[in-house]
Amino acid sequence: MPVPTGTYWLIKSGDALVGGLFVMAGAEFKDVPEHWLTYVAVDDVDARLEKARAAGANTDRAPFDVPGVGRIAIVQLPGGAMMGWMTPAAA
Repeated sequence: MPVPTGTYWLIKSGDALVGGLFVMAGAEFKDVPEHWLTYVAVDDVDARLEKARAAGANTDRAPFDVPGVGRIAIVQLPGGAMMGWMTPAAA
């Protein structure tokens, strides 16, 4: 799957999509340390993000759409943990 920074590799177990990875290359990742980021499926990224902000979370990356994948936001929880939230695209 092509992405602006190169290739995004999909990880599958049989036919089930279980993960993905890509090289963090380019200016947008200049100060980002190497890491793993967990994504959690949520029913409505925008609504959940609004509630999270009210509880003290920060948005690291505002919600964006990935065609055929879903709507994603990157969130920093009040304790500092980072995670991705995704509302999967309709099948």
